[in-house]
Amino acid sequence: MATAPAATPAGSRATAPAAGRTGPERGDRAGGDRGATVVELAMIMPVVLAIVLLIVQVALWFHGRQVADAAAREGARVARAGGETGWEDDAEAKAEQIVRSVGPRLLADVRVRAWEEGDLRGVEVTGSAVQVIPLLPALTFTVTSRFGGPVECFRPDDGTEGCG
Repeated sequence: MATAPAATPAGSRATAPAAGRTGPERGDRAGGDRGATVVELAMIMPVVLAIVLLIVQVALWFHGRQVADAAAREGARVARAGGETGWEDDAEAKAEQIVRSVGPRLLADVRVRAWEEGDLRGVEVTGSAVQVIPLLPALTFTVTSRFGGPVECFRPDDGTEGCG
């Protein structure tokens, strides 16, 4: 006569041990690998941080260059339209005003110089881009922008020379 299987209490399961399992449980790592991920992360994080800071530094240098370009362009516009005298001070003042209003902290040690070569006039703006980590004073990112063009003047249509 066959016997009926034994009843289990409600909500519980009867489990038999898995055949052939004698080592650590399935989710456990071998004892020698514990903490390896932390060591790997500690080794790679300085490299990742350096790459991120380099990207930020390049972005700040590029933005500083854009500010210097805008200042030199506006200064050159004033220089080209200026009269015979006093145009240098006006052009340099305009370029300095643009640097102060657009990016006062992006460029340090800003130098503005108006120039004239023949019938060409313009402005050159030079400065140092801000550093992300100012621990290396020898590592500076210099930005120089030079814009100019022909002097604007009225030339009469009768063939006479209008610009001195």
